[in-house]
Amino acid sequence: MPPAKKRTRSYDPAKTRAAVLAQFGNVREAVGRLTPEQLALPTALGDWTVRELVAHLAFGIESVSRSLEQPEPAGPVVALVDWPFLTAALADDISEDVKRLAASTTPEEFFEHTADRIAALLPGAADGRPLAIRVGAMRLADFLVTRTVELVVHTDDLNRAAGLNIPYDRQALAACTRLLADALAVKAPGSSTEVRIPPYAVVQCVPGPRHTRGTPPNVVETDPLTWIRLATGRTSWAEELDAAHVSASGERADLAALLPLMG
Repeated sequence: MPPAKKRTRSYDPAKTRAAVLAQFGNVREAVGRLTPEQLALPTALGDWTVRELVAHLAFGIESVSRSLEQPEPAGPVVALVDWPFLTAALADDISEDVKRLAASTTPEEFFEHTADRIAALLPGAADGRPLAIRVGAMRLADFLVTRTVELVVHTDDLNRAAGLNIPYDRQALAACTRLLADALAVKAPGSSTEVRIPPYAVVQCVPGPRHTRGTPPNVVETDPLTWIRLATGRTSWAEELDAAHVSASGERADLAALLPLMG
């Protein structure tokens, strides 16, 4: 588990809701055009084909509706910045559910079903409502931020597996980038290194001397998609340095040992 220290960032719940619906709509439109040959293509996610990946994308949004239909859980809620560290343990169970779903319905049917349910259930739900989810309990507003991560990360997976160019909603990409950047600061608390992911996030992390003015001695900079791929293990630190997708200066600017943050 990450250290106890937490970074707190606020997210506009209305913007998050709009971002989730917009990115889900982007994916749904692209999925409707996939051919049987494309659905059978392999992905970089174990033995999943594009069909399973597509099912997982819809399944991640359907989880909001399923949770809203359950009674509110009692007890403490999971902090948003802890969520990225809790997902790896769920991978096998999620994969089994996704495979059953992919085998039982068509992508178009499940996306339509998911869209109808989220449109019916989400508008009347309070942002602070606790939801029962796989990792415990989480506020609806926070859980929706995690859905931007699921949507953006797997949109990228789908684009690369099927040769698509699904666009990214700007707010969804921003929320995903920021949550994963804050998770790095939780995993490696400190202020010796500044990680810049323009235009969405800047965080300080890694123990060591604290700078007080001017350019910090250790600086990492990259673009949002490269950062998201690094944070989720889709690519490696060395690979992205070699490709000049990451710039890193200073003796504490090597983040290889801290990545990925979630798998």
